[in-house]
Amino acid sequence: MVNNFSWNSAEIVDRADKLMGAASNRYRIVVQVARRAKRSRYEDNDNSDTVMLKPVMRAVLEMSDELTEPEILGDQDS
Repeated sequence: MVNNFSWNSAEIVDRADKLMGAASNRYRIVVQVARRAKRSRYEDNDNSDTVMLKPVMRAVLEMSDELTEPEILGDQDS
């Protein structure tokens, strides 16, 4: 099996640090990442780029891409 992993671990850690730094409440971000990872784990994903990523890594990358949207870091009770 060939591993075509396009993300290196240093970049994922850097994005996670930026995500945690932008949040006012670290616990809330951790819960949001966990919920997104759980939701994406059960969804049908046909995207070949994200197949190699674990759900938590994918959630961190998606949420760090959405840092400019304030509702991602705001109060969400869902």
